[in-house]
Amino acid sequence: MKFYQKELNLKPKNRGFHLITEEVLAVISEIKNISIGQLHVFIKHTSASLTINENADATVRKDFESHFNHLVPESMPYFIHTYEGLDDMPAHIKNSLLGCSIQIPITNGSLNLGVWQGIYLCEHRNSGGSRSLVLTAFGK
Repeated sequence: MKFYQKELNLKPKNRGFHLITEEVLAVISEIKNISIGQLHVFIKHTSASLTINENADATVRKDFESHFNHLVPESMPYFIHTYEGLDDMPAHIKNSLLGCSIQIPITNGSLNLGVWQGIYLCEHRNSGGSRSLVLTAFGK
């Protein structure tokens, strides 16, 4: 069994859903050494998240952002945790809904994603700053 682990520091991105598949692959090229295994991606933040979804049509990412803003609106009168702004607590809730990690099968040295699938960084803050991901690839 082979194990590889790298950290990816993403440049700050605007609030929204961003494809980062190519950035991930550029950092952990050791995937090519694995014939069968997994890639685990973990985000070290509580106000951004990760998911896998449509990689071709950018309107999907815009619709995700619109829907999540409708689902978890800012300025709710019962939010107490607003020290860093009105987007603070909603960002934490969105993180919990989507999650802080994903797993993707590795087959014959490549991510075994569907034709229309890509890895998203879901930035839930207006000014979230840079984001750090831990990438762990393992297998035979």
